[in-house]
Amino acid sequence: MTDTLISADAEQARQTEADKKQQYNFNKLAKRLRHNVGDAINHFNMIEEGDRVMVCLSGGKDSYTMLDILLSLQKSAPINFSIVAVNLDQKQPGFPEHVLPEYLSKIGVEYRIVEEDTYSIVTRVIEPGKTTCSLCSRLRRGILYRVADELGATKIALGHHRDDILATLFLNMFYGGKLKGMPPKLVSDDGKHMVIRPLAYCKEKDIEKYAIAKEFPIIPCNLCGSQPNLQRQVVGDMLRDWDKRFPGRLETMFSATCNVVPSHLNDPKIYDFVGAKADGTPREDGDKAFDKEEFKDPSRISIFATKPLDSGCGGDE
Repeated sequence: MTDTLISADAEQARQTEADKKQQYNFNKLAKRLRHNVGDAINHFNMIEEGDRVMVCLSGGKDSYTMLDILLSLQKSAPINFSIVAVNLDQKQPGFPEHVLPEYLSKIGVEYRIVEEDTYSIVTRVIEPGKTTCSLCSRLRRGILYRVADELGATKIALGHHRDDILATLFLNMFYGGKLKGMPPKLVSDDGKHMVIRPLAYCKEKDIEKYAIAKEFPIIPCNLCGSQPNLQRQVVGDMLRDWDKRFPGRLETMFSATCNVVPSHLNDPKIYDFVGAKADGTPREDGDKAFDKEEFKDPSRISIFATKPLDSGCGGDE
């Protein structure tokens, strides 16, 4: 009997220790994400005094995490801004319409559910087996811009993270012939709205862990998920493979997007190659063709290695 009690006490002690460790790890993760979101907001001046931020909520891990962290930061921010969550119900078959209203009501955030049957339009216009993303995105964008006007939103917050930004960079290089990524802040294509990406400095694997720990009621996107061979998924798989096999590589690549040297690329629209003259003046961005290139271990490169903290590129503590 005594041995049984001792065994039960030992098991309880182990469980208590495991719970403490789990809570410690979650607190550390939450702090890192808050820090990264806060840095992105500050570096790019994403949210200003009096802003009304429309948080686009899809029901996926990224948008849930974005909303959760923005609500948390709102409580301690030195400025006042409001948040309204918006979900576009595209009438996909089997979409659980009750999930988001129940969740948003529970946490007490202002929200609006917009019902637009874009699913029928996409499936009618796009041939079976063809990529639906382009048309779906255009339809969704137009609707969200309209809703932003109706709600008086001054900023439209999207849940793209660091890995999305890198994937977009490679998609444009591989398939578009452009050195173009996905900026943390940009005026919309209609010139009337400001689009922000507060998760720009956040790793997808951190977001995934956070969403699991918070037990967000995730809603899968069946329309996009039914296309497993999309170019974006191929690039995403490549990045995840690199992250596993070469620790630090994604951090280095993201740092590169924040440390652009136009004089060492080939675009005369962003650097005056035609007017360049050898005038005897030393220059930091000058050619060093006779110097041996030196590269650091990617796992040891800080995101802030070549730029000061306030220049606009985030990293982990």
